[in-house]
Amino acid sequence: MPRLMGVDIPNDKQIQYSLTYLYGVGLNVAREVCEKLAIDPTRPASDIQEEDLGRIAALLERDYTVEGPLRRQVAQNISRLREIKSYRGMRHRASLPVRGQRTKTNSRTRKGPRKTVAGKKGVKDLR
Repeated sequence: MPRLMGVDIPNDKQIQYSLTYLYGVGLNVAREVCEKLAIDPTRPASDIQEEDLGRIAALLERDYTVEGPLRRQVAQNISRLREIKSYRGMRHRASLPVRGQRTKTNSRTRKGPRKTVAGKKGVKDLR
């Protein structure tokens, strides 16, 4: 399994799909990298030589923000929003959906499992 920028990329997949395992590298960027370095994007990742891996890593570090620096940049952007107490920052702090989704139903991924409220009267108890 080749290692690229601290991430194991799968051997059995084509190099264009293997590169997408890096944070910040999508299919378009992966194909662009292969084109710039004249690497056949349909070759399996196991057939890539060490020198090609070095060239890919150098190109990604030079021309793109990927992996650690990108994660750090995203975290800094979110913390900045929290510090200035913008609406989006407050939603991040409360771990609620940030982009305008409804929360009366849905949004269970952000809110977590339902918390049952004890002692709440139902419709049948009102009679």
